[in-house]
Amino acid sequence: MARRLVVEFLGTAILVLVAVGAAVGGLKSGTQAAPVVSVVGVALAFGLVLLAMAYAFGPISGCHVNPAVTIAMMFTRRQDIQEGLAYMVAQFLGALAGAGLLKYFVNQGLPDTTGGLGTNSTATVGTGATFIFEVAATFIFVGVILLVTTRAAAPGFAGLAIGLALAAVHLVGIPIDGTSVNPARSFGPAIFEGGDALSQLWVFIAAPLVGGLLAAIVMPWLNAGAEAEADERLDKAQATA
Repeated sequence: MARRLVVEFLGTAILVLVAVGAAVGGLKSGTQAAPVVSVVGVALAFGLVLLAMAYAFGPISGCHVNPAVTIAMMFTRRQDIQEGLAYMVAQFLGALAGAGLLKYFVNQGLPDTTGGLGTNSTATVGTGATFIFEVAATFIFVGVILLVTTRAAAPGFAGLAIGLALAAVHLVGIPIDGTSVNPARSFGPAIFEGGDALSQLWVFIAAPLVGGLLAAIVMPWLNAGAEAEADERLDKAQATA
């Protein structure tokens, strides 16, 4: 258990430092209008770092690094509640560590090109629309995770699908609200930024958790037939072995 919690802490810290850091340090260059990293680059930073960690840390903890993923795993009984809650604590603490290190770099002179330590905001489309987007985007992202980590999925490709799914929802969501789909990712930067980011934080905690729960309800039902076929093939293989 201790190793799994350390991995969840480190994984979430890395996600915040690398992916949110890509936006903080390079979404724009000073007063220049032209982006250095661009929305596509930031989206790829999120997707690629999660892809890498899925293969590196997945065998140890499952590499949730996201309370919305963990709540879905608990709801579908892939993880017991006590361990899941411990995962969530480790994830929020990891996000704080990653955001704290990012804030340190900003204080040392790194230009914060987002103007808010990469925090999420409801300012563009309003609270209601932001909440709906985060529920939908998290439903998609967590739904992919639930489907590609079953016995019916193609073995060895889960990490690739998960990383691409995260990049895809960021391509859509960055112009809308900066994209959360991860309460811990939003929590860490908001704590250090304060102000409006902190007052709006509830949206980026509640909405992804709702989206994760919806995915945990819908996706197992959609996948039930494929799971049954996979079990049948396994039983036949074992019977002839």
